[in-house]
Amino acid sequence: MKELLEGIEYLFVDLLFAPLDFLRELENENWWAANSITWIAIIILIVALGYWMKQLRIFDQNGEEDKTQTSHSFLK
Repeated sequence: MKELLEGIEYLFVDLLFAPLDFLRELENENWWAANSITWIAIIILIVALGYWMKQLRIFDQNGEEDKTQTSHSFLK
């Protein structure tokens, strides 16, 4: 059983988290490069939010959105 747990530890610590260790060491040299994953995620979220808002506006302009108070059961 101990070997199984050590195998799991090896998998996560030495293999799967190795890129994160690299980013941690990179932070001392270049903060912007170390946080590149965060910046990419923020850009993707901004684009997705813009697309979502555009779609909501299209449905609102077409009058397809149900705005009555009874449209959702929890609003009664």
